[in-house]
Amino acid sequence: MPEEVFDVEKFVELSSHASECRVKRLGDLVKLKLRTKRRLYTIKLQAKDAEEVLKRIKCEVREV
Repeated sequence: MPEEVFDVEKFVELSSHASECRVKRLGDLVKLKLRTKRRLYTIKLQAKDAEEVLKRIKCEVREV
């Protein structure tokens, strides 16, 4: 089961352990998914906030 994260700082920290980050755009919302060895972490953000977070992500980013 995926685990939803609500804190942006924690999400960025988890990205250092992730193999990839998938980006799914849903109108004005953007869902970011971090795939780690054991778990899938997700976060939902507004489009402008997501762009700022994507610049700070420390793993490969893929658009879905």
